[in-house]
Amino acid sequence: QVFPSQDPLDRADFNAVEYINALFPTEQSLANIDEVVNKIRLKIRRLDDNIRTVVRGQTNVGQDGRQALEEAQKAIQQLFGKIKDIKDKAEKSEQMVKEITRDIKQLDHAKRHLTTSITTLNHLHMLAGGVDSLEAMTRRRQYGEVANLLQGVVNVLEHFNKYMGIPQIRQLSERVKAAQNELGQQILADFEEAFPSQGTKRPGGPSNVLRDACLVANVLDPRIKQEIIKKFIKQHLSEYLVLFQENQDVAWLDKIDRRYAWIKRQLVDYEEKYGRMFPQEWGMTERIAVEFCHITRTELAKIMRTRAKEIEVKLLLFAIQRTTNFEGLLAKRFSGCTLTDGTVKKPEVPLPSTNPFLEDETGTETDEIVIEKSDMDKPKKPKVPDNPFHGIVSKCFEPHLYVYIESQDKNLSELIDRFVTDFKAQGPPKPNVDEGGAVLPSCADLFVYYKKCMVQCSQLSTGEPMIALTTIFQKYLREYAWKILSGNLPKTTSSSGGLTITSLLKEKEGSEVAKFTLEELCLICSILSTAEYCLATTQQLEEKLKEKVDGSLVERINLTGEMDTFSIVISNSIQLLVQDLDAACDPALTAMSKMQWQNVEHVGDQSPYVTSVILHIKQNVPIIRDNLASTRKYFTQFCIKFANSFIPKFINHLFKCKPISMVGAEQLLLDTHSLKMVLLDLPSIGSQVVRKAPASYTKIVVKGMTRAEMILKVVMAPHEPLVVFVDNYIKLLADCSTDTFQKILDMKGLKRSEQSSMLELLRQRLPAPPSGTESGGSLALSTPTPEQESSRIRKLEKLIKKRL
Repeated sequence: QVFPSQDPLDRADFNAVEYINALFPTEQSLANIDEVVNKIRLKIRRLDDNIRTVVRGQTNVGQDGRQALEEAQKAIQQLFGKIKDIKDKAEKSEQMVKEITRDIKQLDHAKRHLTTSITTLNHLHMLAGGVDSLEAMTRRRQYGEVANLLQGVVNVLEHFNKYMGIPQIRQLSERVKAAQNELGQQILADFEEAFPSQGTKRPGGPSNVLRDACLVANVLDPRIKQEIIKKFIKQHLSEYLVLFQENQDVAWLDKIDRRYAWIKRQLVDYEEKYGRMFPQEWGMTERIAVEFCHITRTELAKIMRTRAKEIEVKLLLFAIQRTTNFEGLLAKRFSGCTLTDGTVKKPEVPLPSTNPFLEDETGTETDEIVIEKSDMDKPKKPKVPDNPFHGIVSKCFEPHLYVYIESQDKNLSELIDRFVTDFKAQGPPKPNVDEGGAVLPSCADLFVYYKKCMVQCSQLSTGEPMIALTTIFQKYLREYAWKILSGNLPKTTSSSGGLTITSLLKEKEGSEVAKFTLEELCLICSILSTAEYCLATTQQLEEKLKEKVDGSLVERINLTGEMDTFSIVISNSIQLLVQDLDAACDPALTAMSKMQWQNVEHVGDQSPYVTSVILHIKQNVPIIRDNLASTRKYFTQFCIKFANSFIPKFINHLFKCKPISMVGAEQLLLDTHSLKMVLLDLPSIGSQVVRKAPASYTKIVVKGMTRAEMILKVVMAPHEPLVVFVDNYIKLLADCSTDTFQKILDMKGLKRSEQSSMLELLRQRLPAPPSGTESGGSLALSTPTPEQESSRIRKLEKLIKKRL
């Protein structure tokens, strides 16, 4: 395993016979036997030599091993001794290092303490010398040197806060405080002497001493600075209080310009004389202007309370305009840092729009954000005022804005009256189908005036006056809706409850019911379009008012009632259009019910009454569609309402066609299908552009006219056998009303005796109603249907005709 060998003699399973056979496989190979024997003998001798050498070499191995072990033990002992020496030396070195570092630490502490002591002594020297110098300079009024020295002394004194327990330090601190108090009193006395509160003559100009004194005041208690500012401004504005006393002519609103001209001159005079005396960071020019505004607001409020009866609208607006202009001038000149610490962000630039409440606004209204219809439900961000001085003076006019509100009330009343007069004078708008339904021009005038009032009032106040103005807006929106829109809708000769005697007489004489003229139809569409515009613009107006008014008053602005009023006008306009077309179709339906359907012998083209209905539809619907082109959704509503009105009336007249023969029923079925096709095409009838009818409308027409077709199919079916006829009725008509079934039997001309057995069979064949509810048949009989109500009205009409 240690020395692998391929020699067969080294193998553990050596076989001599096999080995010899391998050497001499044939008889001819025996010729070399001597050579092979010699090789083997040579190999044996070599092996014997190797064995002998190895045996002899092993005689000294034991002795050499013991000697090597002893040498190894001696080496280990020497190594252990060296390690012990190294360890002893390391301990000695560590002890030596500790002694050295201990001395170094002591030196470090001594150095730090020495440095602190030297620094403290220097500070103490500086403090003592500074206090002496401060007291001396104070007596000599050397404020320029004092300003720098005092700040340094105060800073040095802060280093001794932890040493206040030492009497000498405490004494120096008290001397510094005494020097500060003395400086403050001395500076105030100097300003009082330079600018006396009582006196008629001002000094020629500021002195360097006072300029340096202001620098000292910056270091002293802030109350000293405030006192200097207060006294200077009071003295500077004392002349203003005398010139514009309440009993002076220039104090009244008509001469308010003189107040602002006076302060402008005073500010220029201040800049020239005293601009360099006060530090720039004091903002003295702005402080003088702000104090002037406070005094002016107080004085104006006082004089307006006294002479409230003399305030007129023009005078009030003049004063407010001049005041807001002055506030705008202040905003351009000053930053407002004395009013607030906040920064004023620049307003966003609004987007253009055609709506009067979404247009760009000038002046202080540049911060208005355009509200698109899609943004109505989004939360509004709070407005950032662009003028920090807004209202600083003009706030005093707010209690008197009722004069402005009353004036707007009067102006709007006159405007509405003018609209009424102009409408009567000019008459209804001329029909112009190409342009669609035109909005009345008075509507745009009204909302433009509203916008002007809203902008003007928001400049005056964003509080209660805006709420009062909103109330005025609501009042005249309602008046416009009723006087201009509803008041000018054409009047019908028949009411929704039934026909009048006049219409009955016309029907008796065979004439058609009065229809609206083309001008009247265009007027109704124009009023509808105007009401739709008013509805959308009123919603925009409400959003704008909520933006303008204070956040706490937003909930009080609600124009929902006015929007509902315009919705009512729209609904009434649509109803008038439906009633007009409906009434135009009535004679044709009456003619249908009076025809002798049992005498019809063959089925031909559509009947004359169908042609008449289609003619009326083709006359009215294109006009209405073209005039409502800008308000497609309301044209769709018109189509739906007409379908809901015409189809039940057609079915009701269908029931009056009795008796009916089989051919007559087939003709009626053809006519019904023709009307169904016309009604499905109603929204685009007579139009060059064919549009698919709205799905909601198509569903109503298909459902209603399919019911009429099913009724006629039941009439056409043979009534025997009875069970098949009744089952067919239940299958074709979903309502399965016994009243409808009886009407169908009347149309077939069956006798009452025959009808009773069929009605009884119907009641038996009807599906059982769900548990807990009344039967459908009893419900239908107990609750009058629209058809029953219409039947009662017809009976009443017949009775009136007989009496006439």
